[in-house]
Amino acid sequence: MSRNSQGAVPSLRDQTVIDFGEQWRRFPTGHNDGFYGSAAHLEDTFGPLLDVRELSSSRVAEIGSGPGRFVNMLLDAGVAHVTALEPSRGVSALKENTRTRADRIAYVRALGEDLPLGQYDFVFSVGVLMMIPNPRPVVERALQALKPGGQMLVWIYAREGNEGYLRVAEPLRRLTTRLPDSVVAALSHGLNVPLSLYVGLCRTLPLPRHRHLRNVMARMSWRQRSLVIFDQLNPSYAKYYRRSEAEALLRDAGFADVRSHHRHSYSWAVRGVKPS
Repeated sequence: MSRNSQGAVPSLRDQTVIDFGEQWRRFPTGHNDGFYGSAAHLEDTFGPLLDVRELSSSRVAEIGSGPGRFVNMLLDAGVAHVTALEPSRGVSALKENTRTRADRIAYVRALGEDLPLGQYDFVFSVGVLMMIPNPRPVVERALQALKPGGQMLVWIYAREGNEGYLRVAEPLRRLTTRLPDSVVAALSHGLNVPLSLYVGLCRTLPLPRHRHLRNVMARMSWRQRSLVIFDQLNPSYAKYYRRSEAEALLRDAGFADVRSHHRHSYSWAVRGVKPS
């Protein structure tokens, strides 16, 4: 566990921010190309909850932009302007990976609860709320920042569909969250060998999580799959949500018309609308 400049041990939330900052500095570009960085992947992530044509000429904020993968995807989908919020030192990778489009991006290094109020059409949070021990203030701030009728779209890990996987991953994470990043990175490459074999089997057999592995993981490069494994093993905190919990994230914060989509039977996409 690292310490801050005053010698204090960071909170779990702050340590998770530190973990991701180091991850984006270690792997600044590996997630951003091919299908995994395409507008088609954006459409796949939210399925029936999002008609990407609605994004045309919209003003959007993203909470937890990391190295800029979704920022670029949103701009590819026709968004006019993105406020990209990233609290970690990984903001340097975000700026580098989106530098050719910087005139359409506002870079903000801040936590989600400090999202600038902007009358946004959409607020996105992809793979972030599940890493925050108390996400309620973040979702409430998103509600404030949206214009009436604006939408928040969230993607998080699901508990349903991952039961077998979690029986292996959760005990392993108790070890890997204590290891140096270099060791976790090497372990991730090693685990990619059986994962790639399993992905190959899922192309023809209906094995557990085959929809996700066939439709998403099979379309990634070796490096991207290794980074996804690292992303699972490295952060100090991660929560897998049940459907009721996922929908309550938005409903309890004041969103209306909350709907969810069990994406490839392993994650939840959730949408809520700010009441007019």
